[in-house]
Formats: sequence, C-alpha cells, structure tokens
Amino acid sequence: MAAHGVRPDSELFDRYRATMPSFVSPLYDEPLSIERGEGSYVWTLENERYLDFFGGVLTTMIGHSHPDVVAAVQEQAAKVMHTSTLYLSEPMIELAEKITSLSGIPDARVFFTTSGTEANDTALLLATAYRKSNQILAMRNSYHGRSFSAQAITSHRSWSSTSLSGLDVHFVQGPYRLRSPFRDLDDPAFTQGCVDDLKQILEMVSAGSVAALIAEPIQGVGGFATPPDGFYGAIKKELDARDILFISDEVQTGFGRTGERFWGYEAHGIVPDILTFAKGVGNGTSLAGVVASAEIMDSIDAISFSTFGGNPVSAAAGLATLNAVLDEGMQANALRMGERLVANLRPVVEPIDWIAELRGKGLMQAIEIVHRGGGMEPDPKRATALLEACKRRRLLVGKGGLFGNVIRMAPMLNVTEAELDEGVDALVEAIREVALS
Repeated sequence: MAAHGVRPDSELFDRYRATMPSFVSPLYDEPLSIERGEGSYVWTLENERYLDFFGGVLTTMIGHSHPDVVAAVQEQAAKVMHTSTLYLSEPMIELAEKITSLSGIPDARVFFTTSGTEANDTALLLATAYRKSNQILAMRNSYHGRSFSAQAITSHRSWSSTSLSGLDVHFVQGPYRLRSPFRDLDDPAFTQGCVDDLKQILEMVSAGSVAALIAEPIQGVGGFATPPDGFYGAIKKELDARDILFISDEVQTGFGRTGERFWGYEAHGIVPDILTFAKGVGNGTSLAGVVASAEIMDSIDAISFSTFGGNPVSAAAGLATLNAVLDEGMQANALRMGERLVANLRPVVEPIDWIAELRGKGLMQAIEIVHRGGGMEPDPKRATALLEACKRRRLLVGKGGLFGNVIRMAPMLNVTEAELDEGVDALVEAIREVALS
C-alpha cells in the first residue's frame, strides 16, 4: 500500500527503479500502472481508465480479459499448468494443427517457443543448419529481438545492444521508404532498386552460400515501415534463384492485423520457407513459434525440446485467441476499422508540415514526426510531446522508429467504431495541442 499522500503509481515506480536494470524504462514521464483491463480499456492502480491503442506492444490482440481466453486459461490451469514438449499435450497439438494448416507452408511443422525473439533465434538455427552456412541477410531498419543472434540481424541502432556475432550478416535496402535513397521512385522502380541492392550484395559481399534472408512484412519497431505489395515477391525471386531461404517474421503482422490478409507475407504473392509468430497470438500469454517444412525442420538432428514452448495454458489461450479471430471475423474488422482510422486521420495530418507520413495497413498505423518546415529531420522531442498529449486524453499509443520519432497505433482487432472514433478524436486533439506548442 502507498504511504499517505503518495500516489500508488509513483510508489510503484520507485520500487520498479530500485529492482530493474537501467536499460528497462517505462514509457511516460510519469509512469503508468496497469492494474486491470477489459476489452479496449485498461485501468490504473488509481482507477483511471485509458483507451488502449497499443496492447502492450501489439500483444493483447483481441481485447483485455476476452471471455473465451479467460475461460480457456482458467479451465486448463485447473487441469495441469505445465508439461513441456516431452509429453503429449492436446492443446499444444491442436494449436499446432491449426497453425500449420493456416501457414501456407507445404508439409509444415511447428516448434513452439515463448517469445518472438526465441522464435527468430530458432528460425536462424534452422536456416543455418539446413543451408550449412552462417551468412544471413536482413533488412535495414529491422528489429528481430534481443537475444545474441537476434541482435545480430537487427539493423536499428536504438535497439542494438552489441555488434558482436557468430553470424555473417549483411543488410539490404528495404521497406523504410521515407528515408530510402530510392524514395522518389514509383512502386515498381522502388522495388527494383531494392532488388538491385540485394543482387549487388550477393555478387560483391557474400561468400557465395547465404543461408537466408529474414524480413518483417511491416517493420514493427522500425515504425510500421510498409513496402509496396509484391516487394518481397521480387526479393524472393532472386533468393530462389540461389536457393536462399526466406524467413517471414510475422511477430507483429500475424493473425490478421493487416486486415487484408491473415499473414503479412501474403501481400507479396509468396509463401515463405520459414515463418515466425508471437505477441498477439496468445492475447497476452507467452506464446510464439516457428513454422517450416518437415524437410527444413528435420535438418536439426540433435536432441532438442522446449521447456515452456507449447505450455498447455498458453496453448489453450492461443487456441481461444485464434478461434475468436476466425469465428468473430476480426480480420475483416481490422480491415474496416483500419480504413476508418486512416480516412478520419488523413485529412488532419496531411496539411501538417511536421508530420512526414501516415503509413501502415489495417490496424497497424503510424505517423512519422519531423521538424517544422516540411523537411525530413526527425523530431523525437515532438513525438514524445504527442505521446504525452495522448496520455492526458486517456489514450495509450506507442512510440518507435529509427529515431524515436514515430507514433504507433495498434487497436484491438475487435475494436468497435465507437472506440476507434474515440481514439481518433483524442489523437486529433493531441495533435492540435502539440501544433500550438
């Protein structure tokens, strides 16, 4: 309990700072607690209600305390809470059956992990073992996790903890079009420019046997940088000609968030060799995994298992989440609500010279903030001011981008029109406040 006259959030932050490392920091100037949630809303310890347009970094995907997920977790927890992959677990196997059938990958197998970082780490392990090469390609402005290997394929200086690696990694021009040397080209020419960059890297830099290229269909931490449709189709054509695997990091795009399609890769007319998933797929539980063909998956012939991957409680939550997405038409809702968000927001942001771009797909939208005057110099200070202005209006959004100058919006997939309009109204008010500062 907080001492008399001390705010509970403030006391909790003091305890947070006393026990957490310095590289872990809350989002706001005055840190916010989340004590409970329901649907699109959360409440603090001080009983203040906020509309949640970030979901703990796109992780609470179908609403806080979704009744189906809560019921599934409670029912499974009352049976058994842990088994590991050493035993047969019906929730894990049923979820694996559904995900492999939805993956698009022929003769697919799934290996469950606890986080997107671990899933991407496993994907790298598979690709390098299968291709017998430690050479990896990734996209500039990418983020794939915080493990030693995932940091090696992260091209995002704000989130790069080390340059040391056992992998030989090269970075290709990619989806972050706003600051690309090819930004003034039309879609086909932009795509071709990036393909040409890939070809040059393969011809001039690689040692000849590249294992894989890993890419996010929409770059998450990178500020929802979104390439033209078909972009990765052109990239994969070059990879296929050299037997290089394509890994689609679906950690943020997976399970219908883009609205148009179930997976982000589907916008590019391809099927990846490997895909990874995490975050929203368990609606807040620790659930992630990697999908690949049996041929690729079976290239690992050592004894291996995952202690917590496919945990029965997490798998039950994942099944309930996936069924809700499919049965309640949430992908279609993401498309409709995403279009509504853009339609209501675009007329407001387009005349503002310090908003360089509104971009994204479905319920994965972002605005990039620059200095006044219509130039391209990033303005992280103004982005932070907008983040705080949204908070004052009881709206939670995220921040990201290479320079910390991008506001990210990711409402729940089942957000209602009223909730969406409430969030847009709050954001518009916040933009107008910042414009006057």
